[in-house]
Amino acid sequence: MNIALIAHDEKKDQLVQFSTAYQTIFSKHTLFATGTTGLRISEATGLEIHRFNSGPLGGDQQIGAMIAKNEMDAIFFFRDPLTAQPHEPDVTALVRLCDVYSIPLATNMGTAELLIRGLELGLLEWRKFVGKSSDKTDGQ
Repeated sequence: MNIALIAHDEKKDQLVQFSTAYQTIFSKHTLFATGTTGLRISEATGLEIHRFNSGPLGGDQQIGAMIAKNEMDAIFFFRDPLTAQPHEPDVTALVRLCDVYSIPLATNMGTAELLIRGLELGLLEWRKFVGKSSDKTDGQ
């Protein structure tokens, strides 16, 4: 499965710790991340991660493009709800795309724990069959 790892600055340490704790599970999947977050996780875990731009420089939009093409299966996005983000419209668009394409999205440690356990148990296997031929059509 294709999994994206994203974290706002104040949550990067938490996502690095989470990724380290669940390194064995993540190692079985193809990982993508925004710039600095991906670098920090890769350095801490040794996991191979395809890195996009940082979020404010378009990384969120690059991941959003993968979602729109149904090429992303789950997102771990540790958001900081207490700090204003200069690229908040991009963040909102990413969350909206997850809803449009039924992509599981964990925005905090609680839902991340549930999502990672679901991955471990194979509960996201339905992603292999849903929408791969894309039931969305241009203009609709």
